Amino acid sequence: MQSLALGPFALSLDRLLIMIAVAVALFAGWISSRRGGRNPEAALITIVLLALVGARLGFVLRFGSDYLADPLQIIDIRDGGFWWLSGVLTGALAALVYTWRQPELRRSLGIALLCGGITWGSTAIPLAQIQSSTRALPDMALMTPQGLPVNLQDFAGRPIVLNVWASWCPPCVREMPVLEQAQHDYPQVTFLFANLGEDGATVNAFLRELEVELEHVLLDQQNLLGEHYGSRALPTTLFIDASGQLRDSHLGELSVASLKDRLATIREPQPPQ
Repeated sequence: MQSLALGPFALSLDRLLIMIAVAVALFAGWISSRRGGRNPEAALITIVLLALVGARLGFVLRFGSDYLADPLQIIDIRDGGFWWLSGVLTGALAALVYTWRQPELRRSLGIALLCGGITWGSTAIPLAQIQSSTRALPDMALMTPQGLPVNLQDFAGRPIVLNVWASWCPPCVREMPVLEQAQHDYPQVTFLFANLGEDGATVNAFLRELEVELEHVLLDQQNLLGEHYGSRALPTTLFIDASGQLRDSHLGELSVASLKDRLATIREPQPPQ
């Protein structure tokens, strides 16, 4: 499963697991504080917020040239651009400051952070490994807007970016120029655009109006891809390596930087010039 639908809203599974880990940490901190010490709730929330800011700033610095081209995207966290390493380091530093300046928090805060970390590590990491090893590129035939059948296995042997979209989805529309340009910037990667639930005439009319040229457009009118990969939201972009294994996924709008970051998981190293 890549995402969870909650009525009209959708949440990626990795973010849901982080929220569960934070909830466990808050509960563990509250329980431990009842036997002495202070409730670390305020400290935990501050640490999480600082970790998120650190993760975002670290990501922006890694892809500084891409964000300088459009500085407003720095604060647009919908692209999912977070670097876990800078986030962990920022959170760890904040936790050390709290335990140094407020000794009465050491026990309860330490227990809370330990419980939250164990919860996340015991769920997110194994789940990611299971998904990447079991969600192979399916032997599935979809239609082109012109009515021709295409089997996804025909694209095996090369890295694949599989974007699931619809014309009525605003984030899908906003990210389309980014993906269109990526087709030219990364010729060694195959980009597939699977439209969800619309007919060929609607798709062709939309692409003409948007003035984008996509090389491989497919129609998934029965949400077969969503059922196979466990996707419940749009847009969803799947990153599949040359062996057909799912290596990463992204729920929501992609920016140039976040796309470049995810592509690193499936692109083969280029030989030196």
